[in-house]
Amino acid sequence: MGRIRILSDQVANQIAAGEVVDRPASVVKELLENALDAGATRIRIEVEAGGRKLIRITDNGHGMNSDDAMLAFERHATSKLRTADDLLSIATLGFRGEALPSIASVARVLLETRDCDASAGTRIEIAGGKILRIEDAALPAGTSIAVQDLFFNTPARRKFLRAESTELAHVTALVTHYALVHPEKHFELLSATHTLLQAPPVARAAERIYQIFGADTLGQLLPVAAESPLEHPGLPEPPPWKKDPDEPPRQPGTLRLSGFFSRPELQKLNRNSIYIFVNKRLIRDRLLLHAISEAYRNIIPPTSFPVVLLFLEMPPEEVDVNVHPAKTEVRFRQQNRIHDFVRDSLRAALVQARPAAGFLAALESTAAASPSLIPPAASRLPDQAEGVPANATPPPVEPDSEGVYPADSAYQLTPPVPSPELGNLPFLPHESPGRFDPRQHWQAAAAALFAPATETLIPSCGDESSPLTTDAAQTGEATTQVELQREQASLNSLASLKPLGQLRDSFILAVGDDGLWIIDQHVAHERVLFEKILASRDVEAIQRQRLLMPLLVDLQPWQMAVFAEISDELDRNGFEADPFGPRTLAVKAAPIGLEGRELERMLTEVIEQTGGSGQDTTRRQDLATLRGRIAASIACHAAIKINTPLESQKMDWLLKELSKTEHPTNCPHGRPIALRYSWKEIQRAFQRI
Repeated sequence: MGRIRILSDQVANQIAAGEVVDRPASVVKELLENALDAGATRIRIEVEAGGRKLIRITDNGHGMNSDDAMLAFERHATSKLRTADDLLSIATLGFRGEALPSIASVARVLLETRDCDASAGTRIEIAGGKILRIEDAALPAGTSIAVQDLFFNTPARRKFLRAESTELAHVTALVTHYALVHPEKHFELLSATHTLLQAPPVARAAERIYQIFGADTLGQLLPVAAESPLEHPGLPEPPPWKKDPDEPPRQPGTLRLSGFFSRPELQKLNRNSIYIFVNKRLIRDRLLLHAISEAYRNIIPPTSFPVVLLFLEMPPEEVDVNVHPAKTEVRFRQQNRIHDFVRDSLRAALVQARPAAGFLAALESTAAASPSLIPPAASRLPDQAEGVPANATPPPVEPDSEGVYPADSAYQLTPPVPSPELGNLPFLPHESPGRFDPRQHWQAAAAALFAPATETLIPSCGDESSPLTTDAAQTGEATTQVELQREQASLNSLASLKPLGQLRDSFILAVGDDGLWIIDQHVAHERVLFEKILASRDVEAIQRQRLLMPLLVDLQPWQMAVFAEISDELDRNGFEADPFGPRTLAVKAAPIGLEGRELERMLTEVIEQTGGSGQDTTRRQDLATLRGRIAASIACHAAIKINTPLESQKMDWLLKELSKTEHPTNCPHGRPIALRYSWKEIQRAFQRI
């Protein structure tokens, strides 16, 4: 007998479950995507014991008839693909037909569904991949699927699950992600003890952010929106013998970008606060992460990362989602085009916004690896130790060899747990001190407790989306107010500021109509010089000065090797230096403003930053990065120093020059330039408002 044999369907499904289902959040993801693909406008998710005991998702989608319900648990049974060509243009979240049979092989599953046009629904119960019963049932239109005892027949997999609070945090973040990208839909997430997320439909993504995270979080984020037509389609035309003569030629389509990004002062030490959605699918992509980092280059430190919610839309033919078992990674057919579009769009939005850093906010703003965008929770999560705060951060997640964090580590974007509301049921007579009638108040209490709901929990699939409620309208108004206040906090008034003087000959104090300003004179001049150097470098008009005597700079052998690589770029930036022996450089000319010790320190700094320790060659980056590094170092060493007294005319000139720069928010190394103490904050501090 041969050694090779065909595995049974049950074993094959469990192997597939190992790729698709690794924790309760994976189950929620697959079932939630099915509900969205079914056209649901109202989705309710119930979780018990972090998803180990129960996961139930109920939706008002189009549902299934009896035949489709039974076929749904067969491997590779799907309604979303017909031919191999369909894989080149996937417009749905799910498409493989592996999720349901994989989940059913490692859990107890109860499916209840009814098609809109059917008179009766179907109930199917499966345990460990075996069908226990199939029966007709009177059910509402839509689908409800309950997954109980996850990994009950694979105890090794169950052993590797994290604490209940951790698994619940992953589920909460996942549902929050999809609520952000689908603001027009209603989402509910409930645990065994309380409601974790209640998100009625709203008109815009900004309103959804305000709805879930509040005004403070929305005020920290800036909007971005861009659109660009593609020059050509990503897929090549089929050969003549395969092409249908009646089929029209493929159209290139359009790239659309929307979302939110953080102000430069809000910085993180990892990428866990960057959330990217491509065609409403949450992904982790190194290409787009690099584009976002490039957009913030020379605005925040290279070791810090922003907070970004990015929604990217493109024709389905331009992205291949069939490259990862969990569909969390994609491949773009026009990678360079998409990379540059994302980078340039974010960069242009930063230039246009010119956000001003608040003085009080800057005191509390420090780059950290802690999760961002987490409102304070009011109650303890299940399985959370006593004494541990409800919003305590989970253990840090280690990045891979390329510095990218895994997709399932992005669970930090969690909605707040609603705090209990204090109120009085009418058990006691508050209105009159007269005689107490217990029957009257017991009746009022019963009416308050057991009043019927005003609307059904899950409307039928034939119902249209309900109009925005009064709460949604109030959310829209509040969101607009936050956006107006955010737009007012900009650096557009720099040129009109009136300098008052200096603080210890280091910081310029200025006043304007919007409040009091404090400007770091060194980093302000550094930003002015940096952009002038880059502009002069582009037209090769760098001004240099020749030294009376060559400056000799001693270097190590590896530094001499790095200098040989970057010598041409140094020459274009105003340097004239030649080797003077095996370990010495002779500098004969340098950019205006650099001389003596500052010149030697600047040259050594650029070489060390480019070459690292001499053995790490991965830090040597492209030409644009090298240009920015050289320009930043020249500007830093040539700028006005602290403890330097300035005349009033000099301060006024510096403010006007700073207002002309593209990024007056931060110096090239990421330090803030100007802090604003707003008029409203001053009034509040003096208890005037």
